[in-house]
Amino acid sequence: MSTTDINEAKLEAFMGQAVTDMGAIISAPLMVIGEKLGLYKAMAGAGPMTSAELAERTGVAERSVREWLGNQAAGGYVTYDSESERYTLPDEQALALADEDSPFYILGLYDSIASIYADEDRILEAFRSGTGMGWHEHDDRLFRGTERFFRPGYRAHLVADWIPALDGVQEKLERGARVADIGCGHGASTIIMAEAFPNSEFVGFDYHDASVERAREAASAAGLGDRISFAVASAKNFPGQGYDLVCVFDCLHDMGDPAGASAHIHDSLAEDGAWMIVEPFAGDSVAENLNPIGRVFYGASTVICTPASLAQEVGLALGAQAGEERLSEVIKSGGFSTVRRATETPFNLILEAKP
Repeated sequence: MSTTDINEAKLEAFMGQAVTDMGAIISAPLMVIGEKLGLYKAMAGAGPMTSAELAERTGVAERSVREWLGNQAAGGYVTYDSESERYTLPDEQALALADEDSPFYILGLYDSIASIYADEDRILEAFRSGTGMGWHEHDDRLFRGTERFFRPGYRAHLVADWIPALDGVQEKLERGARVADIGCGHGASTIIMAEAFPNSEFVGFDYHDASVERAREAASAAGLGDRISFAVASAKNFPGQGYDLVCVFDCLHDMGDPAGASAHIHDSLAEDGAWMIVEPFAGDSVAENLNPIGRVFYGASTVICTPASLAQEVGLALGAQAGEERLSEVIKSGGFSTVRRATETPFNLILEAKP
């Protein structure tokens, strides 16, 4: 390629983006360190501090903390005052980095990112073969990270916004209803609903037995072991009939046969029941999804979601950016007469399907 054909301004702009991305990638393990050693939490609300003060407060080596702070300041995650040589974690960043109950908390995702690097060889082989890679085949950090990433958003929106946006569902739950949470993982969504609606009965299903066991432990720790049950079952064979509400949180696109799951869910509902489908936010075309959120979801879909679907029967491989139109087609193919967008967040589409 002749250098005379290169637009130097475009090249410089791209290299600037690439260097920014390199900085983000190399900072990812440092963010895990910051969480696991309590560095962010020690800085939250503490005002300016030196590296020595942070090291003393957290019981870690000062020289390592000093270098860590330099990285965090260069990335804008903390601020630095050159005159006092002190670092501050602003309150806004603290919501995302130090408060696990905040809807903006992001560090759970970094466990999932770490799992992807651990699974590199298997993901490469799945790329070559096209046969996929099952969810259960991933490093354990994926399961933990997924629950920790999604839980803050569920806690902020599920009871306050999403359920009220459904047609008459909140009233049923307040009176007492039967609810199935399909693909429940570690049970975060099931537990949040059970805490909010004590008159209702909740059961969570997941094909991954280790996740089901973790969900049972979490429900017991929350004091809900007598009102929630969990069982190993897939979206196409979970037991029970007459559910007033079936929920599928961020996993329809992971299923090998989402149309088959739709048909089974349709048959499991009460006559006036509803299905709530929560999926990653996406437009209906690739062009609509070429943005920072789409980049994250396409990335996760490439190495986690699409391989998971391909490893199952049918292997429809919707992908995490399927969009409302495609999702609605799949849902209706299972027998549902209506599908509507009940509400949305910057990260999620919330659809309601009725028989």
